[in-house]
Amino acid sequence: MKVGFISLGCSKNLIDTEMMIGIFKKKKFEIVNDPKLADIIVINTCGFIVQAKEEAINTILEMAEYKKQNCKYLIVTGCLVERYKDELIKEIPEVDLFIKFSEYKTFWNEVEHLIKNKFDKAKNNELDFLDRVVTTGVNYAYIRIAEGCNNFCTFCAIPYIRGRYVSRKEEDILEEVELLVKKGIREFIIIAQDTTKYGQDIYGEPKLAELLNKISKIDGVKWIRFLYSYPETITEELVQEVKNNKKICKYFDIPMQHISDNILKKMNRKSTNKSIKELITKLRKEIPEVIIRSTLMVGFPGETEQDFEELYEFVKWAKFDKLGCFAYSKEEGTRAEKMPNQVHPSTKKARYNKIMKLQQQISKENLEKHIGKTYEVLIEDAIVTDDKELYFVGRTYMDVPEIDGYIYLKGDAEINTFVKCKITDVRDYDLIGEIF
Repeated sequence: MKVGFISLGCSKNLIDTEMMIGIFKKKKFEIVNDPKLADIIVINTCGFIVQAKEEAINTILEMAEYKKQNCKYLIVTGCLVERYKDELIKEIPEVDLFIKFSEYKTFWNEVEHLIKNKFDKAKNNELDFLDRVVTTGVNYAYIRIAEGCNNFCTFCAIPYIRGRYVSRKEEDILEEVELLVKKGIREFIIIAQDTTKYGQDIYGEPKLAELLNKISKIDGVKWIRFLYSYPETITEELVQEVKNNKKICKYFDIPMQHISDNILKKMNRKSTNKSIKELITKLRKEIPEVIIRSTLMVGFPGETEQDFEELYEFVKWAKFDKLGCFAYSKEEGTRAEKMPNQVHPSTKKARYNKIMKLQQQISKENLEKHIGKTYEVLIEDAIVTDDKELYFVGRTYMDVPEIDGYIYLKGDAEINTFVKCKITDVRDYDLIGEIF
């Protein structure tokens, strides 16, 4: 039978999907990219914010249409199912099987029972990191080092969906990296809901710096990145490891959310205006070439005009290399959902637009500083412009795939190789350069 997959949401969700693909492949099913050709369609959903829920529902309904054609079984998994399984069973009868991610240990038994009306109780039926089929191409792979979250930010539903923070054992992570290196992967992106707390639960202290160091010693690893590092748990050891380890990209992704102490407290964030500014100052002093990315939220309940202006001035001061901004949305079951002084949607939109307009100018100014400098670039694609000019498309250490910008290069290169280049110009959020 042929199986097609749709993975929605974050890169952490994508890894679950890749493990699902792995177990189907191990069981000798054929994997297809076109849902029109699939006998079985598996949708891995996100349920983090309202827009993600809507996307998931629309995708399920769209795929349900294929059951009128070739598709025999429609399976839905992931965060949306974790939160609303009973309601989904009632509302979308076209789906043959809903599986929560907390039920993944019996994933294959459930699938086997559906399609063959029997249970296969073999020990190798669980989703396994070592069986996953990387779907992000030959250059990079995500490595999930922990699941869940203990932070309980008042706006976030992740702890209620994914549970408490649970680190993976160091030796299991290293084994996974070694296996992927043998398959040709060169760049590894370390992820968790909060990477900087890695190891605290099983080793009694944060072990991210040590883990990164051990990954860097594996032959074949070229670049290492880590995402989602909370400001209050970035240790001196971690800063020094990033500074001194040539394989670790000088890149910190730090979700700060706000700068007003008033709002940070309402959000149940552990950092403060002072500690955040001190961290940014320290990183730029210790690692002059560091790239700092952050995410901010506007329109949180109780955010006054003064709070927002403080945030706006902070963005001016911080001059983030990369910045994402989100308007607060109510999430079912969170404390912020019932907080007083909810901000009007039009006000949230206006504040979002003001921040992003400012950041657009900051981004252009930051990019212009790279003109004349040389960088190592991973070539990932080639395009031909309307003017028939050939450009190779790649990323530097400054660019996380599918999140940040690209660099467009003239010259000779081969896809999936590293080259040296000189920056000659900028375009919006991207760089232009020449290979030498």
